[in-house]
Amino acid sequence: MTRLVHSGLEPGVNSASRLARLARANAPAFTLIELLVVIAIITILAAMLLPALATAKSKGVTVACLNNLKQLETCWHLYATDNADQLPPNDFVYDITSDTPIDAGPSWCTNVAPYDWTIAGLQSGLLWVYNASPGIYHCPADKSTVDPHNGNLGGQPRVRSYNMTQSINGEPDWLFLGSIPSFTRFTVIKAPAPGSLIAFLDVHEDEIIDTEFGIPTVGTYGYQSQWWDLPANRHTQGCNFSFADGHAEHWKWKVTKVVTVARGNVQPLAPGELDDYNRVEAGIKQTFD
Repeated sequence: MTRLVHSGLEPGVNSASRLARLARANAPAFTLIELLVVIAIITILAAMLLPALATAKSKGVTVACLNNLKQLETCWHLYATDNADQLPPNDFVYDITSDTPIDAGPSWCTNVAPYDWTIAGLQSGLLWVYNASPGIYHCPADKSTVDPHNGNLGGQPRVRSYNMTQSINGEPDWLFLGSIPSFTRFTVIKAPAPGSLIAFLDVHEDEIIDTEFGIPTVGTYGYQSQWWDLPANRHTQGCNFSFADGHAEHWKWKVTKVVTVARGNVQPLAPGELDDYNRVEAGIKQTFD
């Protein structure tokens, strides 16, 4: 009788597979402490990287907003070129108390930011013909939505975040008895000079109404430093501006901009805010030539 000798191999398993299995079984494994150390290192790296990624994203949004303002500024210059040096009218003034326009244009734009969810007010503006992209009217950092109004349920994203300042062919003389100075032609811009004169700016989402940004000027209504309209605070406690010479800038505020009054009301300066206010005031035409 032939005697079978046990070789230690399982039926159907060759020696190479057997050795591989033994090698895996005897391979060193991570201990619990080692795994916890690896997890801790990954957590620390994530904590270091996430703020940097958030900062990079914020800077990207700021750059996109600045690009929007520069495009609006380009439309502004094209209008002046096509209209014998005349600057775009800035004559859309809205009374939120009576819910009616005080003056309805013609103007660079006729959108009521808190209420109008369609782009009709952009299309009726005098700059639309130069760039029919509604996106350039809206700051990508502005997450505000349209308020319920006249049957509109609200909740839709707003279509406008920017205003043109009163210094640019502003409200008609009859409206405030000719007490707010503005430039009507590009070639007469001085004091401030084109490089310092604010044309467009990002306006605070809790304050924006019509399309004109205004602050008191010398001799206006018993002049004092106060906000008629409030600049935005969306860009890392900062705001974006474009100027009459075509460039755009990001300004960092010393004091956070927070609306403390009902929409449409005059807001006093917050403690420590005078430097911010003076910086804006320096970019607004103050006197009649």
